Amino acid sequence: MSANRENVYYIQQMDCPTEEKIVRNKLKSINEIVDLRFNLMQRELTVSHTLEDDSKIISALEAIGMGPADKKNAGHNDNHSHGACCDHNHKKEKSLGLTFSNEILLAASGIAAFSAEIYSWVSGDEKSWIVMTLAALAIITGGVQTIRKGWIALKTFTLNINFLMMVAVGGAIIIGEWPEAAMVTFLFALAEMIEAKSLDRARNAIQQLMEMSPETASVRQEDGSWKDTVAEDVKVQAIVRVKPGERVPLDGRITNGQSTINQAPITGESMPVEKKVGDTVFAGTINELGTFEFEVTANKGGTTLARIVKSIQEAQADRAPTQRFVDQFATYYTPTIVVLAILIAVLPPLFFDEAFSLWIYRALVTLVIACPCALVISTPVTVVSGLAAAAKRGILVKGGVYLEEGRKMKALALDKTGTLTHGKPEVTDIKPLAEITSEKALEIAASLNSHSEHPIAHAVVNKANLSIPLNVTGFESLTGRGVKGNIDGVLYYLGNHRLVEELKVCGEHVESVLLPLEAQGKTAIVLTTESNAVCVFAVADTMRDTSIEAVKSLQDMGITCIMLTGDNPTTASAIAKQVGIQDARGNMLPEDKLKAIEELRTQYNVVGMVGDGINDAPALAKSSIGFAMGAAGTDTALETADVALMEDDLRRIPMFIELSRKTGAILKQNISLAIGIKVVFLALNFAGMATLWMAVFADLGASLIVVFNGLRLLNFSSSARR
Repeated sequence: MSANRENVYYIQQMDCPTEEKIVRNKLKSINEIVDLRFNLMQRELTVSHTLEDDSKIISALEAIGMGPADKKNAGHNDNHSHGACCDHNHKKEKSLGLTFSNEILLAASGIAAFSAEIYSWVSGDEKSWIVMTLAALAIITGGVQTIRKGWIALKTFTLNINFLMMVAVGGAIIIGEWPEAAMVTFLFALAEMIEAKSLDRARNAIQQLMEMSPETASVRQEDGSWKDTVAEDVKVQAIVRVKPGERVPLDGRITNGQSTINQAPITGESMPVEKKVGDTVFAGTINELGTFEFEVTANKGGTTLARIVKSIQEAQADRAPTQRFVDQFATYYTPTIVVLAILIAVLPPLFFDEAFSLWIYRALVTLVIACPCALVISTPVTVVSGLAAAAKRGILVKGGVYLEEGRKMKALALDKTGTLTHGKPEVTDIKPLAEITSEKALEIAASLNSHSEHPIAHAVVNKANLSIPLNVTGFESLTGRGVKGNIDGVLYYLGNHRLVEELKVCGEHVESVLLPLEAQGKTAIVLTTESNAVCVFAVADTMRDTSIEAVKSLQDMGITCIMLTGDNPTTASAIAKQVGIQDARGNMLPEDKLKAIEELRTQYNVVGMVGDGINDAPALAKSSIGFAMGAAGTDTALETADVALMEDDLRRIPMFIELSRKTGAILKQNISLAIGIKVVFLALNFAGMATLWMAVFADLGASLIVVFNGLRLLNFSSSARR
């Protein structure tokens, strides 16, 4: 059996759920197709299949008028994003060309439609050959695409606005309403063009992120000279130079020079950040002052910026709960309206001796007014605008479901180290408990900790500053408690209060040293043998300035904050008191944090968890929304978190919740507007006060209103942080 292959197609005509349905219905008959993924906002179709080539897929798409304008044979998922981005310029040129020709045809349609209306009004004859000729010209020039799409919908048994408009125009011609048929065709084409331009603004909001990364980079050659090279061709470990005012072309680490860099495109930080040798720089950020050189750490497709764009593009393809509901609603709603229109056309003439032409006309008006286009398009535009607005502020949301869930969040659990605090603790106290010097105890502790990656371990190692650590054998990490290992034939343990209690070496003399340190909010760790405690080290981590402000903002929003930490309860309470958190839970192992999240979800239903995206992975996965702190440049956090905060700033969470609430409010507004406008015009129709061109304005007008309302999120301004 052939291995799965993947092709990504750009389909210019596909930007509506009904068109997705047409494509899906056509391609599902091809047995070799394994999976279909649609990104309507980007007009992309990803097909996973076992075919030797994709000619069969292309033929099927062309048969329904959905032939791909561009395609990228991905082969592997990791090329998907690269292909989509690389094809953008060609796609944009093609789209502009089509728009220009459409505008010429639209202008001709408008002139012919207005001429038909004016001549029929002046002459009083709506069926003269001049009126019919002008109307036919308007319909042909303005309605070719509508008729073509409507015919495809009819062939595939898919009811959409194009099919309804085709029926409405055809019906108007049959009952002799030529000028109105012409005007309806023109108005519909005009509204479609305006709507397409509005949608392009939402699409381009995402693409503009990728375009922030320059196309070329100044790369050092073997002879020491510098050469401008296409960024895609620059290899990892190459040395790149960036001058003041230039954008950084790729991710890397500074090897020479220093500067101040505006990282807002990645982290959303309002102020530039000073960078020196050894610091990380990101593609798309702006070098403001000095010239520096950096070693490339990721190719063009693997930069943090590229991964952000890819994540957002994938998030667009995942339907938010409201969108799934609306799409499902439209599936049943449209056929119901068609049946209603048929009944309107038939029943009054049959049972009440009314004129057929009158009720056929009203049935046609009903079809146009009742089309659910505004309803189904409002949700994706709003959600994509919200995702783009979040990304511009350093908040990477991995799907519409999380953007919607944020407004429902009632509680947030926070890790301590690296979340509320800077995660860079320092040793503040060394208190020997046995006949050992502070220097010797520190040397043993640092040698044990040299094998650990925990921030507290780093603090001990940095304090000792050993050139050569002692030889450690049998090293073992004790999850959530500490480490152990043999040094010179002695088994040593180095860990927290919980560990020394488990070893039963925590006597009164140990407690008398531990408790005062913990009461000060310091983390105390103990060096001990199997039988005796040897030395106590106190480590302190400074609180982030932004943590207190963030917690207060969250509490003002009605969100309960809970701190979950591996520190002992006394230290946990002291730290929590500083930041304003009432519920602090200490001695929490990863499995304890998981259980805590489960309990919180039972109590609050929608619960968030914020941590580093690695050590807190079980709790992050179990929470309703998992937030990863400082995800810029961290592959694991970008991949595992539901929401990645690109900057180490908890104030992004209140900002995210505010954006989520704003998104939810706009979604409700759009659904209410879409349905409300239709109800009003349906009532006008039954009262005999609505016409076909008014119906077009009602339907497409509603679509434009909800699109522009959704696009307001692109200009979202948060009160959570100024």
